[in-house]
Amino acid sequence: MISDKMVKALNVQMNNEFYNSRLYLSMATFFYDINLDGAAHWMEKQAGEETGHAMKLYGHLKERNARILLTEVPAPPTKWASPLAVFEDAYKHECDVTKAFDALVAQAQTLKDNATLNFLQWFVNEQVEEEASVDAVVQKLKMAEKAPGALFFIDRMLGER
Repeated sequence: MISDKMVKALNVQMNNEFYNSRLYLSMATFFYDINLDGAAHWMEKQAGEETGHAMKLYGHLKERNARILLTEVPAPPTKWASPLAVFEDAYKHECDVTKAFDALVAQAQTLKDNATLNFLQWFVNEQVEEEASVDAVVQKLKMAEKAPGALFFIDRMLGER
């Protein structure tokens, strides 16, 4: 049986994942507004992944016969100073998400909820990939700062996702 404390924490994270999806969609619209359609496409794909993460949490709660609570999702930011600033924010955000999942793992360990602990391991692994993929783009954009034309090559690469 899953504890009320764990149910509450998983519901919070599920709703945070829905926010994450909206954040990436907002980033996509920023890129569309500045005609970087490849980066916009990359962000749309990321938004879809985040919705998938929320639904994975939803499914676990459902499977454990827990109460699922959908809450209000705050509006994400809509403006950034540059493409690099967008990806730097995305990277920082992914690091924060990693911390949130680490806290969930610690809570599951404390509560001796091995089913949830096992379930959360997928997210721990996923966050390693998430941070690495966003950081790779940040590093490319930093290299391109002195060669603005390189931004179009990066945009094309991002569009291939």
